[in-house]
Amino acid sequence: MTSGSGLILVTGATGYVGGRLVPRLLAAGYRVRCLVRDPARLKGRAWLSQVEFAQGDMLQPETLVAAMRGVRALYYLVHSLGGGSDFASRDLMAARNCAAAARASGVERIIYLGGLGDPHANLSPHLRSRQETGAALREAGVPVTEFRAAVIVGSGSLSFELVRYLTERLPVMICPRWVFTRTQPIAIHNVLDYLVATLDAPESGGCIVEIGGRDVLTYAEMMIGYAKARGLKRWLIPVPVLTPRLSSYWVHLVTPIPAVIAQPLIKSLGNEVVVRDDTAQRLFPSVELADYTTAVRMALEKMDTHGVETSWSDALTSSQGCRTPLALIVREGMIIERRQCVVDAASEAVYASFARLGGTHGWLYMNGAWKLRAAVDRLCGGVGMRRGRRDPDQLRVGDALDFWRVEAVEPGSLVRLRAEMRIPGRAWLEFRTTTEPNSQALLTQTAFFEPKGLLGLAYWYMLYPLHILIFRGLIRQITRRAIRIASRC
Repeated sequence: MTSGSGLILVTGATGYVGGRLVPRLLAAGYRVRCLVRDPARLKGRAWLSQVEFAQGDMLQPETLVAAMRGVRALYYLVHSLGGGSDFASRDLMAARNCAAAARASGVERIIYLGGLGDPHANLSPHLRSRQETGAALREAGVPVTEFRAAVIVGSGSLSFELVRYLTERLPVMICPRWVFTRTQPIAIHNVLDYLVATLDAPESGGCIVEIGGRDVLTYAEMMIGYAKARGLKRWLIPVPVLTPRLSSYWVHLVTPIPAVIAQPLIKSLGNEVVVRDDTAQRLFPSVELADYTTAVRMALEKMDTHGVETSWSDALTSSQGCRTPLALIVREGMIIERRQCVVDAASEAVYASFARLGGTHGWLYMNGAWKLRAAVDRLCGGVGMRRGRRDPDQLRVGDALDFWRVEAVEPGSLVRLRAEMRIPGRAWLEFRTTTEPNSQALLTQTAFFEPKGLLGLAYWYMLYPLHILIFRGLIRQITRRAIRIASRC
């Protein structure tokens, strides 16, 4: 298949790899269609106007055939890690549904990114599931190119964030055995090189291609390498006992990665994952592999320049499960607290003020109380605050923002956040600005809570006195920052 010929379908376009693959395909001249559960989550992508999109769900096969109509090649970049203990069975079902729909629609090839590891070894459930997913995609008879990768090094990747947070926050690390397991990390740009190049390599159809970077390292060496790149001194102390479950709780407390994701991931870290054949080199000799130090440097540069395109937390799964994001609905039983304030500044300045909430900017008022709430959530198994935000100033639909998810963005006028902390119900926090006749702005701050049963009502009214204090102070501080922003313009 030559560049520009045929239509390419990308599944998982809201995820870490898929969100970076789409612009690479467009730059190579391909026509692209994105299959997503909620098209609104693509808002804010710079490439949105250049792609087609189709709404569908791999677990709902009736939604797939139409989405694949006219498609020549399909990228399968979805998975259920973090969605619960039955992620493997859901992944198999999704892969079989996809493969059957691809065959019925005449798709010529499926391209899949799975997990590296010796299939004859005692693989962890996560790695075994990734390879079984590849087998399930092959069942319908459509040629599958299955790339198998280990640690992907890039700004915002799950594996890189694990290494980064552990190294940044712990000058002395108690290291279980998995820290000394060998792996072959690969830079995200090299993963994308392979994924795009395979479209022009028909001989790769039906192949399993193991991919890795130039270096084979232990996780301990990766941490030391990261520390060196950051100018940090770190000491690693090996210990004979620290089970994956205990390790996952430690990772949950120290990093933004919740235990539900950390546990299957850490179990996988006990498997040695290195490239065992030269298929990738033979099929794709033009791919110039980066070493680990270069990959880390590139990732850090992206973070320093606020150029992070996608993050692992963009994925839909959260502490509240794989539920599709709900549009905000006001109905009987919804508790609404609305505050309004006229601001002596343009609406653009007001929007800039509330669009910068969270992350390194903090929450402007009683920031310690927000952090305490996040710490309680983290102790209860929730996401806490460590996810931060993808960009300190720009928001787009689907972004994680501390313990919120950005559900709606209207640049210059509205931001709506959906709570992902563990609470007995559903909650949203919305900020809206409109222009008044005298060129002032009207700031509206609304908290919505849909309690679940008596516990939900008790939760709301127990915290309501604190909410009054926090939300009143928050709108006041947003107003003050907006005026400062306007004065600088």
